Amino acid sequence: MTCSALLWLSLAADPTPPAGLKAAAVQAAAGRLEPAWAMARKIWEFAEPGYLEKESSALLAGALEADGFRVKRGVAGIPTALVAEAGAGKPVIAILGEYDALPELSQEAEPFRKPRAAGNGYGQACGHHLFGVAGATAAMAVHDLIKAGQLKGTVRFYGCPAEEGGAAKAFMVREGLFNDVDAALHWHPGSRNAAGDASCLARIAVKFRFHGKAAHAAGSPEKGRSALDALLLTMHAVELLREHTPEGTRLHHTITAGGGAANVVPEFTEGFFYVRHPKSEVVAQLWPRLKKCAEAGALATETRLEVVPLGGTLEILPNDTLARVTRENLQALNDLAYDAGEEAFAARLRESFGEKAPPTESIREVNDQSGKVTNGSTDVGDVSWVVPTTGFYAATWVPGTPGHSWQAVACGGTTIAKKGMGLAARTLAATAVDLMTNPQLIEAAKGEQARRKDGKPYTPLMEKDQKPPLDYRLPGRRVAGE
Repeated sequence: MTCSALLWLSLAADPTPPAGLKAAAVQAAAGRLEPAWAMARKIWEFAEPGYLEKESSALLAGALEADGFRVKRGVAGIPTALVAEAGAGKPVIAILGEYDALPELSQEAEPFRKPRAAGNGYGQACGHHLFGVAGATAAMAVHDLIKAGQLKGTVRFYGCPAEEGGAAKAFMVREGLFNDVDAALHWHPGSRNAAGDASCLARIAVKFRFHGKAAHAAGSPEKGRSALDALLLTMHAVELLREHTPEGTRLHHTITAGGGAANVVPEFTEGFFYVRHPKSEVVAQLWPRLKKCAEAGALATETRLEVVPLGGTLEILPNDTLARVTRENLQALNDLAYDAGEEAFAARLRESFGEKAPPTESIREVNDQSGKVTNGSTDVGDVSWVVPTTGFYAATWVPGTPGHSWQAVACGGTTIAKKGMGLAARTLAATAVDLMTNPQLIEAAKGEQARRKDGKPYTPLMEKDQKPPLDYRLPGRRVAGE
């Protein structure tokens, strides 16, 4: 056993971290709020899509390097993924971060619909500009204590691209990047504060591309084979499939390429499809049925089907042992309150909701979501199957704001988001100190994880030898000469 491990184990005699040590971590995170907010605003303005977050990734990597972290860029074959490490020995505490944006949601930081004039069409509608920066800020705060000799162990920040449909963390897990981690922490922006590990939906994502034959739609339609017809038939088949799937199934689809002229039989189309369920084994069973819908569309239209797997994500494996610690810290540190300007912004924004929203005072509450299953999906699920993992929500949006909306983008560029991000960074830093000073807590979390897995191995929802789909946000095109 190494000396650092022996030092860590010696702390077991006192499972409660010294109050001053935890306060110092919280203060260090709070003291970084202004530069953190400046960084988050830049990433909000970059609004880069999944696997293409070049500027966002470089900004975070540079900030961590300047703080003394050892940074590895381009890990797991993903140019915008990174791992930044500080300290040495056990325990190894991971803090996760994301930074990808969503398409068609460009928006100014205004309480009414106003797309950014200079935008690229993307917007930070899930608050990932806050997610990554708060995680990096917490890691740097913990590093302060390590540098001062007050804390032993390793803090590691994981820069994780393409959470929105790209499943980067699943590829990072497959590469063994989490193999030596003792516990992982994450958080997510939201319209309320919540802790207590909820699970989520497992999912598989795929693109179906159809290759047909172009022809004059009026002059020689019999010579054409419509790729658009194939895609529409696939979508119709998926709609019929809904009735015959297990309770809790979610099926989604959209057209990402559908032809360019009404008088030309489309020779190429592409659709983006999701299948979700609370249990990954059910998703694995539904996936072949979804694929048959596309095969039927191609067969009926005499077109060629190209299947482009985008990977999948598992449901989160909850960990109540860790969740209790996070919830206590979130409750103790929650000091959120709106000033007059923020109240005015919230009042105007709520006019766009079309329904009664929770009062702004609800940001003072911390909701317990233990035992629940949310209807979203996240590649954090894959991490939770290999490392004890816990997360929470911090109120960075006006209460009642729907995720993946222009309203969420608008909030993300205001001081409302800044305050929530600061709370998240402080909570992460405090929780990391709890874990790094209490080996009994980590051992209990590992024991709970093993019980919940009940002997089931980690089985990712991806094709064998599948590579990260680095171009999944780019529309597919027919290859010349086909």
